Amino acid sequence: MEQKSESKLEDIYPEAGNTTEESGPSDPTGRQGLLERVRHLGLEPALIRSLTLVATAAMMVLVVWVMSRYYVSVEGQSAAEVKAVVATQPVASNSEVLIAQAAEPEVESDAIRRSVNPDTVLPMRARTEIINYTVQAGDNLTSIAERFSLLPETILWSNRYTLGDDPHFIYPGQQLLISPVDGILHRWSAGEGLNGVAEYYKVTPDAIVNYPGNHLAAASLGDYSSPNITPGTMLVVPGGKGEFTDWRTPRITREEPATAVNVGPGACTGSYDGVLGTLNFRWPVENHKVTGYDYLPSSNHLGIDLGGEMGDPAKAADNGVVVYAGWNDWGYGNMVVIDHGSGWQSLYAHLAEVNVVCGQEVYSGDVIGKMGDTGEAEGVHLHFELRSDEYGRVNPWDFLQ
Repeated sequence: MEQKSESKLEDIYPEAGNTTEESGPSDPTGRQGLLERVRHLGLEPALIRSLTLVATAAMMVLVVWVMSRYYVSVEGQSAAEVKAVVATQPVASNSEVLIAQAAEPEVESDAIRRSVNPDTVLPMRARTEIINYTVQAGDNLTSIAERFSLLPETILWSNRYTLGDDPHFIYPGQQLLISPVDGILHRWSAGEGLNGVAEYYKVTPDAIVNYPGNHLAAASLGDYSSPNITPGTMLVVPGGKGEFTDWRTPRITREEPATAVNVGPGACTGSYDGVLGTLNFRWPVENHKVTGYDYLPSSNHLGIDLGGEMGDPAKAADNGVVVYAGWNDWGYGNMVVIDHGSGWQSLYAHLAEVNVVCGQEVYSGDVIGKMGDTGEAEGVHLHFELRSDEYGRVNPWDFLQ
């Protein structure tokens, strides 16, 4: 038993068994003597256990102290500073890490926690291709443009082969081309040049060539004056601006009303004389609210659509002479135009009936027809325009009293 205890004690204190001359002469009252007395008293095992417990407790206290100092030192520091601190810390053993985890309570981080979201949301890619749209009941130029986040004129210019610059030509079931961006759609024709087309639409040739949806390769186009583009190809002209024609209602005066012979059978002939207007324009119908399109020159709508009931009277806005009375072939249906003198004319379209004739003198407030929905009209309304030789087609809201 003593031999076993002596071996354990020497394992902990190797010096205790060292009897070489380097240890010096025997000293019964020194450390060696103390160890001998412990052996004789049988206290060696208890002493070893006590020393082991003290060493273990000291190690735990040391680890806890080091970890607490580490967490305090990194609190509030930036990510770069934390990395620098971690790099300088000694690497802890697995047992030390386990002890630290058991000793330290869970601390709630001030950092923003990332929520778990199994879905991947991809960004919407901008459309570059032309699409077809079927007009729905209740659609008009403005509502279609808003649906695709485009300007109304873009819809009109992109479909001039179908609409002919007239927003009233839109009807349910119709197929319209929708450009991916504001501008114009141009159908390529044989013999055209890129420089001329670009200049007409007020853009550069490269704006057309480089647009992704056109799928044009500059290297294979050849000379821009005669490019290799297949006739019939529909091209997007981003930022392009068009010009509207005035074939529907040309300037019609009492001196030359026959200028409207190509507009329809309601055109007048000859030359007329008669009463002059006061140029104080009254409302042509009782309803003063727009029920269709408002005055919108950018969309080639140069009048206002006033609501009402079928058969409501339409009245002359001022004194004058009738210079057009009858059918219009270009979407206005039954139409009346009055010349007021001094370069001013007024126009009344989509009438159910026309109650005046060419050359007739009328006075402000006289009934000239009945409201209807003839021609390209969506519902009953009166399309009303005011035109001046000096100012062109003006906004009626600025003149009606």
